[in-house]
Amino acid sequence: MKILLATKDPDLRLSLELVLSEEPAVTVVGTASETAGLSALIRSTQPAIVLLDWNLPGQPPADVLAKSCCRPEAAYFIVLGDTAEDKKPALTAGADAFVIKGDPPVQLLTAFRAVRRDIVITSDYNDEDHQLTADSLSLIHI
Repeated sequence: MKILLATKDPDLRLSLELVLSEEPAVTVVGTASETAGLSALIRSTQPAIVLLDWNLPGQPPADVLAKSCCRPEAAYFIVLGDTAEDKKPALTAGADAFVIKGDPPVQLLTAFRAVRRDIVITSDYNDEDHQLTADSLSLIHI
């Protein structure tokens, strides 16, 4: 599975690579430190999942999500935010999952595995559509 990392923080990028290196069949196919050129990089590398820093320099990441999510070959997006307040805007913009950067690695892995299995992550559990939140995923043994 091809992964693209989009974060300006080299330490975070290295940490993400380290955590994801333990996952079977995962390959980091590219990295970006700003939103300029990110859409082109996504098109050229065709990742299955993009880990997107919500504070990536350049155009707002919400715009990147809006442009990328409309394509038939669209990647899944896991947004990495600084605070819980970033969660709702990120999910509203089209993110498939959200993780706070300071959360333990297990939170990232839970979201990653859920997205990998095509589970839709939303901001609230809704009985009508049976969608799950990252919080409710902690109850699932993946």
